[in-house]
Amino acid sequence: MAKRTPVIAYHLIWTGYGHWLPNDPRGSGSHVVRADVLRDLGELHHGRKRVQPPGRVIRKFSQQAEPRLRFPVLRFNREQIDVIANTFAEVMTEQRYTCFACAIMPDHVHVCIRKHRDKCEQMVAALQGKSRLRLIEHSNFDQDHPVWTAGNGWSVYLERPEDVYRTIRYVKRNPRVPQIWPFVTEYDNWPFHKNF
Repeated sequence: MAKRTPVIAYHLIWTGYGHWLPNDPRGSGSHVVRADVLRDLGELHHGRKRVQPPGRVIRKFSQQAEPRLRFPVLRFNREQIDVIANTFAEVMTEQRYTCFACAIMPDHVHVCIRKHRDKCEQMVAALQGKSRLRLIEHSNFDQDHPVWTAGNGWSVYLERPEDVYRTIRYVKRNPRVPQIWPFVTEYDNWPFHKNF
């Protein structure tokens, strides 16, 4: 039996409310479309499709889906992105998380984070939970308005330093304008940093 390589970090990705719906033409992490109003918009495909549809197909799907949603679709502005970042900084400090890269986009988030005593789902819940409350306070959203898409998004397990470095590069390239957050720590080849 092959020895399993331990996970050293995670690439966590999740979306703002109204983005990447269960029957999104790109595929999704959903197993079922719970909202009847969305069912006729397309077939459910679990997982990301190997061949991605053209942008016009995705835009058409979004245009048809948005008016059917219970709440307005969120697109974070610069001020809201700063609120999210400040909240992430608090959570990282409180929970003692080590973040190697973070991109907060108008419609989704990427975080490259070191393995921790908390499972990756718990880390996402902590980051989402507190940032949701802060955004509701700051932006006067309806108290019932979801800020993040339901669920934990996607978690990619990173097992080697090369995986972590590759993910950091990917996350840093996501925003058009580089984002520099004080809670991001430079990766030091952990857990092999002593030999680095």
